[in-house]
Amino acid sequence: MAVFSTETSSDDPRIHVSYSQLVRLQAYAGQFSFLPSLKAKNAFSGRHQSTLRGRGLNFEELRHYQLGDDIRNLDWKVTMRTGKPHVRSYTEEKDRNIILCVDQRSNMFFSSVEVMKSVVAAETAALCAWQVLKERDRVGMLLMSDEHLTSFKPTRSQHQLLNWLQQLTTINQALSVSSQSQPQQSLPQMVQRLARMHLRSSTIVILSDWLDASEDTFTHLKHLQQHNDVLSVMITDPLEARLPELAGSQSWVLGDGEYQLNLSAKSQFEKANDELTQQLEQKREWLLELMVVKRLPYIELNTSGSHLNQLRHAIGGRV
Repeated sequence: MAVFSTETSSDDPRIHVSYSQLVRLQAYAGQFSFLPSLKAKNAFSGRHQSTLRGRGLNFEELRHYQLGDDIRNLDWKVTMRTGKPHVRSYTEEKDRNIILCVDQRSNMFFSSVEVMKSVVAAETAALCAWQVLKERDRVGMLLMSDEHLTSFKPTRSQHQLLNWLQQLTTINQALSVSSQSQPQQSLPQMVQRLARMHLRSSTIVILSDWLDASEDTFTHLKHLQQHNDVLSVMITDPLEARLPELAGSQSWVLGDGEYQLNLSAKSQFEKANDELTQQLEQKREWLLELMVVKRLPYIELNTSGSHLNQLRHAIGGRV
């Protein structure tokens, strides 16, 4: 088990990210893709496999006129030469908007292994952002700290992304053992903000431990899923799933900064483990149910320090 001092230091990359660290992740873009083999109607398909026909830039075919075709697409030269109406068909170039929602609240400032959950979320978000720009799509962000929920409109600008990574770094480095989230800063609030953005044909990537997610949260996400692709990334730590075996022979005091729980008897540890397992499995079940709607991959990253490889493996990229 990794043991961190209460006097945390931003120089330790396991505890806090640095701006240069997030910028360097640009070098790893291209090792996976946000374009898996999904139905073309999904936002993931983007400009590469759009089934929408229109007056786009990409010529697809010249064919006989069919009832319902737009007469503005008639190719008059071919029509006059053959004596039969022909139309030009185009594949519409469909831009994608990728919204990265990054949980950087105090509940994410935790690890029993190697890397803080908040670092896992920040580095994963940065890598995803660089990948989106590499694929020439638009990337936006929704950053949730203990006090604020800040949104940034999708853009293809690398300059804007660098500014966002700087703000993400600032929020991440503000986390400490004394941090505490405001009651209004919750995952349900983030989902409500997403709903108010009236997104259409966007890909929404949520990076969180889903600690305060409820059944209602996933119900609202299903509504978002009707017009968008919601890719949910769950960040976990082994200690949140089950207490160590040796815990039953010792007295433990667990706390969240506000409440404390004393565990001493073996039966108390068994009950605590059962509840931890049930809560984790319930959230996994909800996430799997959400992902299956659009046949998206279920992604779970842990705090072992191999989260970037885990991401590439889950999406189908090179490990």
